[in-house]
Amino acid sequence: MSADNQKSLEAKWAKQAEEFIAAADRLPHGPERSALLKKARQLGTASRMEKWLSSPGLKPPVDLKKLAE
Repeated sequence: MSADNQKSLEAKWAKQAEEFIAAADRLPHGPERSALLKKARQLGTASRMEKWLSSPGLKPPVDLKKLAE
């Protein structure tokens, strides 16, 4: 994924999370509000995972059998 696509995806997820939080703030405590806040947290987690997975410092796992040789 290109850097521009990653940024636009992160921006999209951030905007959605803000919308979910704003909608949740207008609701009384209950299952609907909890579900919106959960979705917002999931988008934040997805954004962090996407950033980590696409980072240049990420390296594939080392085969432990090869280390023993």
